[in-house]
Amino acid sequence: MSGPAVGLRLFEARGFADIVADVVPWLETFCAPVEARARGDGDFWVRDGSTLGLKAFDPVGVGVFFLSEDEEIPAEDEDYSAFSRPPVQGLVVGAGCSGPVNHILLGHLALALAHRLDALVDFDGLLGGRPAAGDDTGNETVLARARALASALPGRLAEVAYDTGGGGRWLRHVGDVEFLQARLEHPDFHLIKSRPGVHLLRK
Repeated sequence: MSGPAVGLRLFEARGFADIVADVVPWLETFCAPVEARARGDGDFWVRDGSTLGLKAFDPVGVGVFFLSEDEEIPAEDEDYSAFSRPPVQGLVVGAGCSGPVNHILLGHLALALAHRLDALVDFDGLLGGRPAAGDDTGNETVLARARALASALPGRLAEVAYDTGGGGRWLRHVGDVEFLQARLEHPDFHLIKSRPGVHLLRK
């Protein structure tokens, strides 16, 4: 069973092999093993959460995590006009399986990697709600709930519009490290899996 994942959006292009070469020595300080996969992707198992700020970390139930390149970024259908420039490269960091400990770890891994790579975090959905099948940006109830939740914390969070595939448009939230850190530290919020393969921070 696949677990949650988030995107990292870079505004300066780097070779993926160079990114891996930079990240792997850091991962090896708290993960074992760290293994290369096809296309240069990496798998790793977190054994010590203190590097990520998780002092009471228990590795029981922790599955494999991965870092890979998102070859669909940049995408022509995505509107990054909220930013001074569109991202030029995308990465995916994700968990191989679900469960609370994997969701918590993913959030902290994404924060650490975003700091290290000077990246934004793509939540692959709206925080605080997602539309039912067929909904689009005309769903004011969903949008109002998402915007109220997103505005409650510091940092930058932007809405990025994209094609849904059925002829409509919808939105995803993309935030900076200050926003993600505030989400992770907020006592009223926790990491959940809203749908397979998607990781959101919701109340």
